[in-house]
Amino acid sequence: MKNIQMVLGIALIALSFTSCKDEKQEQAQKKVDAYAAYVDSVKNVSAENLKADWKAVDAEYDRRSQEAQAALADLKDNSAATEKINASKVKYEEFKNEMTTVFAPPAPSPKQQLRNALFGEGKIGDDMNFDWVNAQNIHSVYQQFVHTVEDNKDKYSREDWDEVKLMYEALDSRKNTVEKEGLTAEDNRKIAGLKIKFAPMYTVNRMGAKSEENKEAKK
Repeated sequence: MKNIQMVLGIALIALSFTSCKDEKQEQAQKKVDAYAAYVDSVKNVSAENLKADWKAVDAEYDRRSQEAQAALADLKDNSAATEKINASKVKYEEFKNEMTTVFAPPAPSPKQQLRNALFGEGKIGDDMNFDWVNAQNIHSVYQQFVHTVEDNKDKYSREDWDEVKLMYEALDSRKNTVEKEGLTAEDNRKIAGLKIKFAPMYTVNRMGAKSEENKEAKK
């Protein structure tokens, strides 16, 4: 009798172990399926809605991806699940690259690109606000402006030179204000030197650019 009870006990333990094992595999498969379903569902969301919550969407993708990868260890034969995960990963990466392009801000206009080069990225926009230029940084602003013009003087069109002149005059106008706000004599002297360098460079090269355009027009 004791032997029969022992055999039955072993059988129950084995059955329980098998049941737990089956449940573990089932849960693992569910995680793999949920990961694939998430990728498919994200692709059905409008770009506008995705853009607003993209960080959360991408973070959730990472979480589900990690869960699915870990679940492979609990599957006896995980070849089909591995293939499913890899296919979803490729699908998501392609979609993510596509959305990155869609979400990217539009390229700045040629005029804005020129302003960015002269003053720094986004420093001067359509509002022409120079309030960020002060007694402490105005010398370095002139330096960047004049050196940038010097480096690109052979590339500028007549329209570029007109924009350069407009920006130069706006910076000079700001300097008149800054002089009353503690501009040092030393910085003022250095700025004067940069202005002397800029004036003939502008005149000669702007005339040259106009001449080149006239030649092209005659052709």
